Amino acid sequence: MLAPVVRAGEGAVLKVLPQFLDKKGEHALSPSLYERDAYQHYLLVHPAQRAALRLAVEWKARNVDWSQVKLRAEMRGLTNNVTRTITIDKPLQKHGRFASWTEVRLEGDDFWNFGQLIAWRVSIWEGEHQLGQLQSFLWSGVPPDP
Repeated sequence: MLAPVVRAGEGAVLKVLPQFLDKKGEHALSPSLYERDAYQHYLLVHPAQRAALRLAVEWKARNVDWSQVKLRAEMRGLTNNVTRTITIDKPLQKHGRFASWTEVRLEGDDFWNFGQLIAWRVSIWEGEHQLGQLQSFLWSGVPPDP
């Protein structure tokens, strides 16, 4: 009469912060949020100072098989009126008791050929089961690559 209780995995993407990184790999010059935003604007205006793009992702998951949990980041870029989509999968490990932060980087030739970030979608997966997702408001309004 007593059957074992099977709990489904749960997860959510809480926050995604797209940020440029400079040639030193820094997204800010000091820990101040105001300074971070000011430096991000500086990098936006001075593209020659950029070296990479990262998505800083806050997420949480529980009751999952951690050997199968991954974060999937999909980014759409625009170069010369042509959209390009890049998908990066990254295995996840729990770092804290509540939420954790993970970063996904686009560097090197992939970064320089990507163009301007116009939309993103980040999701958490346990095997083939999606646990949660967060997307930019333009994700559904931008057609996928032809």
